[in-house]
Amino acid sequence: MTVFTAEHRLDGDRSRTPVAFMSALFAGGWIWEHPFQNLAAAGWPVLRTQEPICALDRTVAGSMERLGDAFLESCADAGFDEVVVCANSMGGLVAIDLAGRYPERVRAIVVSGAPGLSADPDVGLSVDRRASVRLDSDDFRERMLAALFHRGRYFSEEQLERTAELLRRPSSMVSMARSLKATRRYSIGAALDKVTCPSLYVWGRFDRMTPIEPWRELVAHRPHTEFVAVDDCGHIPMIEKAEEYTTRLERFLTGTALPTR
Repeated sequence: MTVFTAEHRLDGDRSRTPVAFMSALFAGGWIWEHPFQNLAAAGWPVLRTQEPICALDRTVAGSMERLGDAFLESCADAGFDEVVVCANSMGGLVAIDLAGRYPERVRAIVVSGAPGLSADPDVGLSVDRRASVRLDSDDFRERMLAALFHRGRYFSEEQLERTAELLRRPSSMVSMARSLKATRRYSIGAALDKVTCPSLYVWGRFDRMTPIEPWRELVAHRPHTEFVAVDDCGHIPMIEKAEEYTTRLERFLTGTALPTR
């Protein structure tokens, strides 16, 4: 049974490798609105999963492998057997993991804001010994926005309320706790050693959630890898600097992604 639901466009150039966007830990497919719509208009077959990771069952949310398998299943259901995977935050680790485990299906990856190389930021969330997450303060929303964006507020009130409603569900909190635990124990260096496909890393220069320098140093000099720092940008470049992100993505796809086999 497919875990994710997905929106996809099939009316693009089918000689091109489809581009699949994975939802993040507590943000759904709406974070990909700009690149999704613009790539579709430019003739790329595209797909985006809708559910945030923490909305999934805890057994899936707490495993990089299960998350990746569920994501590829949603792609296969849409007729996309080979894909370029674009992912942000925890989804970035899933993209790296997929590239190492399924090189015949993942033709390239585009990663932003992946965790695991720095301490978790204090945004008002904490995990207790029962592995559940709780909101520790009334100013959680403001602290979270300050951690996500360099300047300004780029979530609508509807999107903020949708996220808040998700975080009020006990099942989502447990899934989030399992996801955070999986992130902390994941061996990023070993996973990267298995990646052979073209890889683009697009990082906000002022990302406070997942600081840029550890990742820039880690992927430096790896073959077939490009690292881009986005000025005046925080954790979610596909929203905060949407046009620049999409331009970088299209340039990468045109220059490196191979036609489907």
